[in-house]
Amino acid sequence: MSTSTATRADALGTPAPVLSFSPVVLSVPGRPVDLQVRVSVPATGTGLPVILLSHGHGPSNSLSSLNGYAPLANYWAAHGFAVVQPTHLTSRTLSHLVADAPGAPDFWRSRAEDMTHILDRLDVIEGTVPQLAGRIDQTKVALAGHSLGGFTAALLLGAGLNDPATGNVVHLVDPRIKAGVLLAAPGRGGEALNGPMAEQWPIIGAVDFSTMTAPALVVAGDKDDSRHFTDMGPDWHADPYTLAPGPKTLLTLFDAEHGLGGIAGYDAAENTDENPVRVAALARLTAAYLRTRLHPGSLAWQTACEELTTGTDPVGRVESK
Repeated sequence: MSTSTATRADALGTPAPVLSFSPVVLSVPGRPVDLQVRVSVPATGTGLPVILLSHGHGPSNSLSSLNGYAPLANYWAAHGFAVVQPTHLTSRTLSHLVADAPGAPDFWRSRAEDMTHILDRLDVIEGTVPQLAGRIDQTKVALAGHSLGGFTAALLLGAGLNDPATGNVVHLVDPRIKAGVLLAAPGRGGEALNGPMAEQWPIIGAVDFSTMTAPALVVAGDKDDSRHFTDMGPDWHADPYTLAPGPKTLLTLFDAEHGLGGIAGYDAAENTDENPVRVAALARLTAAYLRTRLHPGSLAWQTACEELTTGTDPVGRVESK
């Protein structure tokens, strides 16, 4: 094997054992409960880039919290990232405490602000988690979010939001976040937001993707038909790619529904398209995309795309702008 071939094959490195620590408790003035996060990191290595992971909503009691999304968090941490997962106020684990709090039930502003608070206090997190001090590269920060978490990610990556309560356009972009991954995120509003849940969640249709300028990978399942929000079909989940300016990349996963194979948790009974092979491929592709975005010149993304989205049995297709 040539040196170049070896480098390409090993673009993400050998997986390392993972250390996971939770909860790290951050007191936030005005927040009805403390902000709790889980931190997952490789057992070795320094200069670790950070991935903030925003959970979705969903029917489970605990997956929509710092305890969810282990199939992604564990893979990313094993391949050299420091993964930080907050429990947002939308989590069912907090419903009995925050049902009447300002911002309920969607807590759209609080969800985005959670990520800003985490970035403001990365030093505290580093000092709290055993064996982590001095190992994070705070200049290399990415953000990933699934479903409602994808909505949150869009705001932090630059999308505007027309606040239904005031009519004002709000921008919550955080320039410290260099790249993002939107997983099965909501799409456009307007006439397209015509499903039975649209009136209950008007905030979903209030996003303007035209100002979402940060680099992002948008992941959509070609069987993710969210009829409770729209009759557009699976294309709705591609809107953060279609309606945003570049640089953007769209990964369309074949036969994937809203759970994208089961990313929210291992063996979750609620998942409608359980597929460990798809989850493993998605974990690798997302890690590779962020590795290449945060380390220009890395071949991780190119290699992963060649191996997983071409040939006789591709997991999906990729397009970029």
